[in-house]
Amino acid sequence: MSSARALFIERGYHATSISDICGHAGLTRGAFYSNYRSKEDLFLALYDTETDRILANLERVAHNDADGRHPAARVLELLAERRRDDEQWFLASMEFTLHAGRNPDIAVELAPREDRLNAGLAQILADLLHDATADDCRDIAMLVTALHEGITAQEIIHGAPAAAFRERIIPRVLNAITTA
Repeated sequence: MSSARALFIERGYHATSISDICGHAGLTRGAFYSNYRSKEDLFLALYDTETDRILANLERVAHNDADGRHPAARVLELLAERRRDDEQWFLASMEFTLHAGRNPDIAVELAPREDRLNAGLAQILADLLHDATADDCRDIAMLVTALHEGITAQEIIHGAPAAAFRERIIPRVLNAITTA
């Protein structure tokens, strides 16, 4: 999986072949197919791993009250912080999402994984925002995810102007969430 992830990040989903993954990992095609049905199946497994990592980080940050800030602020700021690796994973993930959009069978496989990420974020928000309803937390999670993905795409294309927008919008969203 680490070889596949590295290649997807470096080359993109479509430009990475199963042969590339096997060669990079030092495995045979038979070994690949004994673990995964297809390249899509492998990518979905990576998506699950990334979701686990993201949710674990959000959970950790949400419950670390050492700095005295509102926990929702810490969650939103963690989403705003991006490493180069996260940006490259975003590109591979968006490429796969577009691929799924053109392939209904793959979309059916991807949808519950995206739902799990949003549900995990909604649960973290529900734990933090005691006055919010479950529906509110699901809506906020979807809004935060959409903002994060949209702003990330804009930052990749436009650079600093979009990054400045992220710095302006996160406090506004936080204020709306915590005062609602």
